[in-house]
Amino acid sequence: MSDSLPDLLPTDAERALSESLQSLLTDRGGVDKALARTESGQTYDDGLWHAVAAELGCAGLLIPERVGGAGASYTEAATAAEALAGFVAAVPFLGSAVVATAALLSTGSGDAATAAERAVADLLGRMADGEVTTALAVPFSTAPGAAYPIPVRLSGTRPGDAANGVARLNGLVSGVADALPAGMLLVPADGVPHGLYLVDVASPGVAKRPVVSLDMTRQLCDLAFDDAPGTLIASGPAASRALEAALAAGAGVLASEQVGLAQRCLDMTVAYVKERRQFARPVGSFQGLKHRLADLWVAVTQARAAARYAAACLATGDPDTKVAVAMAKAYCSEVAVLAAQECVQMHGGIGFTWEHPAHLYLKRAKADSIAFGTPDVHRDALASLVNLAAP
Repeated sequence: MSDSLPDLLPTDAERALSESLQSLLTDRGGVDKALARTESGQTYDDGLWHAVAAELGCAGLLIPERVGGAGASYTEAATAAEALAGFVAAVPFLGSAVVATAALLSTGSGDAATAAERAVADLLGRMADGEVTTALAVPFSTAPGAAYPIPVRLSGTRPGDAANGVARLNGLVSGVADALPAGMLLVPADGVPHGLYLVDVASPGVAKRPVVSLDMTRQLCDLAFDDAPGTLIASGPAASRALEAALAAGAGVLASEQVGLAQRCLDMTVAYVKERRQFARPVGSFQGLKHRLADLWVAVTQARAAARYAAACLATGDPDTKVAVAMAKAYCSEVAVLAAQECVQMHGGIGFTWEHPAHLYLKRAKADSIAFGTPDVHRDALASLVNLAAP
């Protein structure tokens, strides 16, 4: 454990970021627009993502200033994720600005001394500007600490490939998050040694297939590679470290997203039970509902502390990071699902209708609880990390 605990209170900069995002999301139509988009053929909101990524600079929060980013940390990224979750915004912030960025930042020194490092630095600069979105080609359910994925393998080369530093990739990756709007992919591939490859989605041999997802505000897709050209950016232990960094960042920041979901569900429910009347009195005055909401408030407050601690550990590279991330993801997953369920139930009949946005929060909460490892997976990891024997 760390010798000293970080300050978990939000800074002025984090409050300003949160307020700016909430103002932007409210102006762009809020949850109503997200609800309507789930029924369209374009589930991701490219216009909103450009505003979030480029105008507010959220795409480059984790990217160093030397390559055009904001040079912020995971605490700011967690703040952005929490704000975006409150509107179930259909943008690839988590997949591109957090997961893919963490993988890229972990692939080398960042001094652009080699061709691979120059390619990484160039891509990070384009991502920071909002010019391109990148996704890590692993199933959304992949947890930190998982074995290196092998669905994609190297195939034979073509004439000129060696001179251009090109490898050929074959395979299928199912259930990838935030890959639909991505222009670039980071593809872990099996080989001797295994490696992490940069692949342009526009290249021949790359195909995307959208799949019907529980959470259509973050629609998953399957990726197919048929002799697709890729550029090696990390191999062997370096590739494993990059993948682990990406998954840990994804799980840690996703915990803050879950807090944002839970808080919005709590706020919506409290506002509704103050207005809804039965027997000539607000239903929120009934003791049973008051106790349930009080318990939920306590759970959300505890979840926020766990999520902010995980983000703070990620930001400083604290030795306690693995413990903090496992604890936050396990606890926040269940709190978000509980808050969404209570939101649906306490809204009564209207909460069960397709027109009310409560189901969007429930679907996002359920999908997030599986993403980057289920609560049980993280509890098992936590038990191992703190040497807690199984019963």
